Amino acid sequence: MPVPAARRPVPLLITATAIGLALCLPAAAQAQTATAQAKQEPGQVQPKTAAFAIPAGPLAAGLTTFGLQSGVQVLYAADLTRDRTAPAVSGTLSPDAALLALLAGSGLTFQYTGPNTVTLLQAPTAVPGAATLSPMAVQGQHDRYSGWPEASRTTITPEDLERKNPGDIRRVFAGETGVRVGGSVAMNEKVYVLGVEETNLAVSIDGSRQNNKVFHHNGTTLIDPSYLKVARVDSGVAPADAGPGALAGAIAYETKDARDFLDENGVGGMVKTSFNTNGAVSTNNAGVYARQDWADVLVSATYAKGGKFRDGNGDKVRGSATDMQSGLGKLGLQADSGDRLEISAERVRDSSNRPYRGNIGNITGRPAWEPKERQYTLERDNLTLTYSDATPTDLWNPKVVVAHSGTEVTLPIVTAATSYPGTGETTSLNGKVENTFTFSFGTLTVGGDFYRDRAEYKDRTMAAHEEADNTGLYAQARLNPVDPLHLSFGLRNDWQSFTGTTGREWDQSGLSPNLSGELDVVPGLLKAKAGYAHVWSGVPLAENFILNPAWGYASAPQPVQSDNVTAGLELTHGGFTVDWQVFQLKMDDVRSARFAATSATVTRDVLSQGYEAGIRYGWDTGFARVSYADIDVTIDGKPADSDTGTYIATPMGKVISLAAEHVFREAGITIGGDVDIVLDNDKAAPGNLPLKGYEVVNLYAAYQLPGDYSNISLRADVMNLFDAVYADRATYGQEFSTVTPLYQPGRSFLLTATAAF
Repeated sequence: MPVPAARRPVPLLITATAIGLALCLPAAAQAQTATAQAKQEPGQVQPKTAAFAIPAGPLAAGLTTFGLQSGVQVLYAADLTRDRTAPAVSGTLSPDAALLALLAGSGLTFQYTGPNTVTLLQAPTAVPGAATLSPMAVQGQHDRYSGWPEASRTTITPEDLERKNPGDIRRVFAGETGVRVGGSVAMNEKVYVLGVEETNLAVSIDGSRQNNKVFHHNGTTLIDPSYLKVARVDSGVAPADAGPGALAGAIAYETKDARDFLDENGVGGMVKTSFNTNGAVSTNNAGVYARQDWADVLVSATYAKGGKFRDGNGDKVRGSATDMQSGLGKLGLQADSGDRLEISAERVRDSSNRPYRGNIGNITGRPAWEPKERQYTLERDNLTLTYSDATPTDLWNPKVVVAHSGTEVTLPIVTAATSYPGTGETTSLNGKVENTFTFSFGTLTVGGDFYRDRAEYKDRTMAAHEEADNTGLYAQARLNPVDPLHLSFGLRNDWQSFTGTTGREWDQSGLSPNLSGELDVVPGLLKAKAGYAHVWSGVPLAENFILNPAWGYASAPQPVQSDNVTAGLELTHGGFTVDWQVFQLKMDDVRSARFAATSATVTRDVLSQGYEAGIRYGWDTGFARVSYADIDVTIDGKPADSDTGTYIATPMGKVISLAAEHVFREAGITIGGDVDIVLDNDKAAPGNLPLKGYEVVNLYAAYQLPGDYSNISLRADVMNLFDAVYADRATYGQEFSTVTPLYQPGRSFLLTATAAF
C-alpha cells in the first residue's frame, strides 16, 4: 500500500490526534469524580454471577463470547491470543472464575483496569514445580500497553522463549519471517526488521534506550537471553511512547525479576547448563532470587566457553570460538502505598579472536601483512532506575525511568608497519516521565523523554566524537470507542541538538504522528487492522570506527524521516488462525557516512515493501504453523546490498518458516521443531551475485521429571539436522564474489539440563 513521498498526511494525523485527546477530557473529569466517590481499587468490582456457555476453540473467539455473556470488557493485543486455544467454559459462574477457566494453560492472566474492564497480560514465568498465580498476584507488573492493538506487533512470549531455548538473539527471533539476524556468533549478530537494520528502530532494554552503533564489523546489541522475559517488535509503525528514533518501528526487550519466579515471600533459584557438541561449547547459568514483603532481588550470571564450530562441510569457521560472560542484578523496593523503585544492572562481555573483519569470513586480494584474525573485546552495560506505582488508579499510573547504557569495542588496528589498540565507545544517558490515565473507553499516556548520546573513537593517532541531545514530548491514546473498534493514535515532538566532530552544532525539531486500528469485522471470526506512522528522527550518530575529525560537514546534516504503512486481516475459526499483512517502509535521508573527509553527510533513501502471511492450527496440547514473507528492499532505487546498506538495510527476499510442538502431558514429554526455508533471491544490483537459498531443520525433545524431581527438566536439540552449508540471508557479503561470508554451524547436538529450587 504505497504512500506517495510528496504527500505525507501529517496534518491529518495531527488533527486526528488533537481531536482524540480532546474527546478524552470529559471522560477524565468523570473518572476523577467517580474515583473521589468510590475510593475503590480497579479490581474491586461488585460480586455477580452469570450463565456462561463458551465452546472450546480459539482464545480470541472465547474472549468475545465471554465479553458478551459477562458484560465485562476484555482488552488485549491480537498477538497475545494468537496461537492460543481455550477450553469450554459453562455454568453459572462469577466473571473472574469464568475468565480464569478460559485462560487456563494459556500463560496469560488478567488485571482489572476499570470497574468492568480487564486487560490481559503475560503471567509470570513458570518454573518447574511452581504454582499458578492468581490474577491479582501480579499487580504492579502490568504492561500498560499489552491490552491494546498495535498495527504490526510481534511478541516473543515467555512460552516462546521456553520453546526455542535460545542461546543467542538469533534463536530468540527464530520462526519470525519478518525478523532476521545476520552473523554466526553472538558478537557479530545484527537484527533486521523487514530488512531494516536495528539502529533505525527505537531499541530498549528494560526501558533503557540503546545506542550501540560502534563498528560495522561486529554486532549491534549483544544480548544474553538467559533471563530474557519478553521481546516485543513493532514492525514499521510504533506508538509515540515507544521512544524517539522509531524510523522502522521499535524493539523492546524486558528481563525477568524475582516476581516472575515467586508469587509470595520466599527464596529460590535456578541452575541451567548446556553443552553443544559442535565446538564443545559449554554454557552455564545460575540465578538466585528472593522476595520479602517490601523487597525483591534477583542475581544471575552466565559463563559460556568453547572452541570453533564446523560448518556443514565439516570445516572450522574462522573466529567462531565462544568466550562470553554476563551478569544481571535487580532490586525492587515497594512501599505499602504501592510506590515501587526498581534498580536493574546488566553487563555482557565477549572477548575472543574473530576474523579480521568480524562479520566476514575472508576477502580475497588483501595484503600479506593483514592477519586473518584479531581479538575483539565487546562489552555492553545497562543501568536502569525505574519508579512506578504497583496500585495505580484511573488518574495515577506513573512511570519514571532514568538509565545509562553503553557499548565499548576494543581491537588492534593493524598497518604494514605496526599494530596498536583502537577503542570505540557509545553511551546514552536517557530517561522518561509519563503517566497513563484510564477512562471507561481506553487510556491516554502523556509524557516526556530525553537522551544524551555520545559516540567516541580513540587510538594513539587520533580521537574524534559526535554527540546528540534530544528532548521529546508525547501523547498516545489507546481507545475502544465502540465494541468492534480499537484505536491507538498519538503524537510526539522532538527537539535535537547534534554536534559534529568539529564541534559545530545544528539544532532541529520535528513531529511524529501515528495511527493504528483494529476492527472486529465479524466478532470472533475476522479482524481487519491497519496503521500509519510518520517519524522524524533527527540526525543519527555515525559509527565510532569511522569518525573523522577532518569531516567538513559541507552541507548541514539532514534529519532522517520515514513514512510507514501496514494493513492486514486475521481470520480465526475452529482452532485455525490465518493472517495476512502488507507493508511499506520508506525512509528518506538515512545517514550513510564514510571516513573520507567529504563523506560525513552522505545519505540514502530506503524502501522496504512486501507482505507476510501465515496459517496456524492449535490444539489443547500443541500447535503447527506455517509463515511466509516476501520482503523487497531497495536503496536509492536499486536492489539493496549489504555493503551500501551498512547500518541501514540488507536484501531479504522470500522466506518460509514452519514450526510445530506437541506436549504429552501425562508423560512430561514435549517434542517439536522448526524449519527455515530461504528462497533464492535474483534481485541483485548490477555486478553483484544473486543470493542462494537454503533450508535448515531443527528438532527438539524435552522431559520434565515426575514426582519429587519435577523441578528438573532435560532437553535435547538437533540443530541443522541435514548439515546444510549456508550463511544466514542477513549475513554480510554473500552478493560479492571476493567475499567468503561467515557460515552457520553444521549439524549440532545441544544438551540442556535445568533445575529450579
